[in-house]
Amino acid sequence: MTDYVKYEQDGPIVTLTLNAPEKRNAISTFADCDDVVAAVHRINRDRSVRAVILTGAGTAFCAGGDLKAMRDRKGILEGSHADVRENYRRGVQAMANALYDCDAPTIAAVNGPAIGLGLDVACMCDIRIASDKASFAESFVKVGIVPGDGGAWLLPRVVGMSVAAEMSFTGDLLSPQEAKEVRLVSKVVPHEELMAAAGALAARIAANPPEMVRMTKKLLREGQHTRLSTLLEMSAAFQALAHTTEDHKEAVNAMLEKRKPTFTGR
Repeated sequence: MTDYVKYEQDGPIVTLTLNAPEKRNAISTFADCDDVVAAVHRINRDRSVRAVILTGAGTAFCAGGDLKAMRDRKGILEGSHADVRENYRRGVQAMANALYDCDAPTIAAVNGPAIGLGLDVACMCDIRIASDKASFAESFVKVGIVPGDGGAWLLPRVVGMSVAAEMSFTGDLLSPQEAKEVRLVSKVVPHEELMAAAGALAARIAANPPEMVRMTKKLLREGQHTRLSTLLEMSAAFQALAHTTEDHKEAVNAMLEKRKPTFTGR
């Protein structure tokens, strides 16, 4: 990993910070994408991680693609149209697949502008909360390109097709309050309270049986694109596993005994 992603762990909660404030955390190189992928792989290998917070350093969450790299056709944008197509697969799209499929629940703590690719990165997370200094735009048309990172799949699943189409066709900027109105974010909090709010939410998630939370996330993800009958079969298999775990027994016993449960992930 390079310095683009800062990885910090406090007990069961990992905070990933996009750490290039000098370029407003824009993503322009394979190394940037590789850092995100490496961080997610590290989380997936560490079963002690129960929740993840993703945020940005400085004043922006993520300004999207690097405009200077676009102008100069550098990094991911270097080469012929065939090269760029493959570069997207190798870079931005690999990052999208990794972050969207992260085993642990993910919370985007949007501390500032989330623009273009930056907005879609937030949509790759399970939950989004916003600072009152945040802003949001699906702004690819404003720079004469299309969502190359899966945004045309992600955004409609978050806000619905009509709102996604309006955002994508106009590139208009949304305030945090407008983002909440269209359910792009779950809540808006004062800027100075953002990370505390994200931490409190992560702690509430982390208090539950970790493997059940991970399996529930998998069911929610699969439920977005599969038939009910298929999801029911998957749910039955997961449920059969859940009923055999020590954490299930502990949860039931703790409720019956009116005490706080202790979950071990077993």
